[in-house]
Amino acid sequence: MSPAATPAMNVDELVAIDVHTHAEVSSKGHSSLDDDLHDASSAYFKVEGKRKPTLEETARYYRERRMAAVIFTVDAESATGTAPVPNEEVAEAAAANADVLIPFASIDPFRGKAGVKQARRLVEEYGVKGFKFHPSIQGFFPNDRSVAYDLFEVIEETGTIALFHTGQTGIGAGVPGGGGIRLKYSNPLHVDDVAADFPHLKIILAHPSFPWQDEALAVATHKPGVHIDLSGWSPKYFPPQLVQYANTLLKDKVLFGSDFPVLTPDRWLADFDKLTIKDEVKPKILKENAARLLGLTTP
Repeated sequence: MSPAATPAMNVDELVAIDVHTHAEVSSKGHSSLDDDLHDASSAYFKVEGKRKPTLEETARYYRERRMAAVIFTVDAESATGTAPVPNEEVAEAAAANADVLIPFASIDPFRGKAGVKQARRLVEEYGVKGFKFHPSIQGFFPNDRSVAYDLFEVIEETGTIALFHTGQTGIGAGVPGGGGIRLKYSNPLHVDDVAADFPHLKIILAHPSFPWQDEALAVATHKPGVHIDLSGWSPKYFPPQLVQYANTLLKDKVLFGSDFPVLTPDRWLADFDKLTIKDEVKPKILKENAARLLGLTTP
């Protein structure tokens, strides 16, 4: 069980909340990606600086910037054969750095009933606030009722958040055959079915969803519980329709995310400042929408 969370987070003092960061290495030096996938993704993202910060280093990094960060591993052990960074370790680090870190977990949907029990335990005993799914790496369609629907039921019941990778992925890019990773699983329209079947489930579609950006915008506009995070891309590459919707119809549902450590918040924010985003919308994207969704402020 995690220790008491100290010190508490002061949302008013935060500059921003980054809803998409990765725990890439455990305290024992174990990574959730094998070396080939790790090296290829570093080349794809042109990573500068340390690619595998520890959880404590990540906390210090965000504390120095007066930002909070949602942090998680990716559990795709059934597909990759590589164990994730332990969810419990991520949650304990977040509890020890509760002024800046917000714990999400990741559970391989092919873990079945054991995964469902683990999800409930992580919420009840470790204070996990959400769950990250990466359909392309985990190898499943989110709307396949036989795979993850029992997990989604627990997430909806506990009021936590389901965050789905959508669109192309840098993981496997440049590796022969893409490392066996199939992009089809991450079309956001598959998540539309999930949103329809679990109407009270809080959902985040991660990333500009290339090549399905319009589909993601349609789902987020149509389904009240669906949000979009802007991680994994420098804002200078955002498609114009994404910027338009962020400024208007989805101004209360778009969230700042970086994809740290492959894309730093420093680089992301510098490019974001150059976008034509309305002054009254910027604080919503950078902090207010996430604070509300995460339950850090009253609605």
